[in-house]
Amino acid sequence: MTDYKTNSLLPQFPHSYWLEHDVPRYPTLTEDMKTEVGVIGGGIIGILTAYLLAKAGKQVTLIEARELLSGVTGNTTAKVTAQTSMIYNELISTFGEEKARLYYEANTEGMHSIEQIAKELSIDCDWETKDASIYASTAKGFKQLEKESRAYETLAIDGVLTNGQVNELPFKTTGALTMPDQAQFHPVKFLAPLLNEIERLGGSIYERTRAIKVCKGKMRVHLENGFSLDCDKVVVATHYPFNDFQGLYFSKLSIERSYSLVATTDAPLVNGMYISAESPSRSLRSVRNDKGEDFLLIGGDSHQTGKSSEPNQEHYQNLEDFGKRYFAIKDIPYHWSAQDMTTLDKVPYVGQMIRSTPNILLATGFNKWGMAMGATAAKVLTDNVLNKSNAYADLFDPLRNKLKAKDVQQFTWKNTSVGKDLVVTKAKRPTMTPDDLEPDQGGLVSVDGKKVGGYRDASGHVHLVKTTCTHMGCGLNWNDAERSWDCPCHGSRFTYAGEVIDGPAVKPLEKLDNSCACKHQH
Repeated sequence: MTDYKTNSLLPQFPHSYWLEHDVPRYPTLTEDMKTEVGVIGGGIIGILTAYLLAKAGKQVTLIEARELLSGVTGNTTAKVTAQTSMIYNELISTFGEEKARLYYEANTEGMHSIEQIAKELSIDCDWETKDASIYASTAKGFKQLEKESRAYETLAIDGVLTNGQVNELPFKTTGALTMPDQAQFHPVKFLAPLLNEIERLGGSIYERTRAIKVCKGKMRVHLENGFSLDCDKVVVATHYPFNDFQGLYFSKLSIERSYSLVATTDAPLVNGMYISAESPSRSLRSVRNDKGEDFLLIGGDSHQTGKSSEPNQEHYQNLEDFGKRYFAIKDIPYHWSAQDMTTLDKVPYVGQMIRSTPNILLATGFNKWGMAMGATAAKVLTDNVLNKSNAYADLFDPLRNKLKAKDVQQFTWKNTSVGKDLVVTKAKRPTMTPDDLEPDQGGLVSVDGKKVGGYRDASGHVHLVKTTCTHMGCGLNWNDAERSWDCPCHGSRFTYAGEVIDGPAVKPLEKLDNSCACKHQH
């Protein structure tokens, strides 16, 4: 059974606050189909790209493997900002001043783009202009802020460095770096109306329609159910590219999971948006629901997917403990988690995916900052399809030849680490049998001397699966917070019943017969 502290405020199962808002539902594609542009992925980038292309007169078909907005976009902290943690000092050293400034402009343009679309279509998405701040709690952290502040000055970025205590934060700080006039919003309230607009403009939308392969010759997208979608152009906006063997993207992306909760409190809420300079990360913002009730959103406690050093549930508990200690939180109606990729040089890959064809486009690697940058990515992809120039295309080019010494080091570390993960996970041995599992408990179990994955649901039924990732064969680790099997190599995730949650895997886990695995039901 998932271990909850007796005084924990956390609900038993995670659920995102944003996904309480209604999302239109769409059918599964159950026939072969042709379209001008196939957009794969129903998050902010896929939906905005489909909307912009449909608005430009293109015949667009948007498909999503699960339910629309059920991925990272529906499980975000929903900050819309060019202050993507401490990045600009690093970008100057890796890309130079011109491209570092361009990265800032791309985020700023994306932020304004979301605001403009919301105004044009009269979408109430709880848009609020807020200052964004990175705060430090140590002398070392403040030195990092000073470096980043100098980068702001070099790049002519509007920012203010303050020394000492941040007045509205109830814990000790040594300073903060503030970027004024950023924003926060409700991503589902913003994107759900765009789905209706895509249809109104002649686009087609399908969910529970998983793409498993793109054939670059005929530009045919093969679906899990045996049907296909023929396209002139394909946009892969699936978070982690499901066709990652094309371009070897599995070797270029690292992946981290992070956590969020929404809590009630009588303590004063933060007025701005905050993120910590130090680890473990802490992210703060306010949330107001439709009844006018105010909540505090606390995020952070990130770790590499499938590689938590403690049970995953502890990360939620760490956020709860932080909230109790500093904000006297009283209730936690919602908690959720998400994961995101980081590229070798921390700049997203947006554009032509592989050298051999210009007709497969990609967007991935947003380093946990995919709202503002996602909107700009959608414009870059749209301009590519329409054969228009875009000021950010070169910066985000997935085929950029910028594998500098630091990138080579990161590339080598990542792929050596994957090899170690493969060995470590394969070597793990179960300490339980299926009969030992309590309701709502999962983990590695032994069945007839073989290692398998087991989970006993609330009704007492035990689900057994083979814990070998269907992407590249890595062993999977149990995630007790999400009741999922997570891959430490490339971040694929599967339900306890073996269905794919997150790619790059596209095939479900092998299910095993449990008819003789359990002696009795608890």
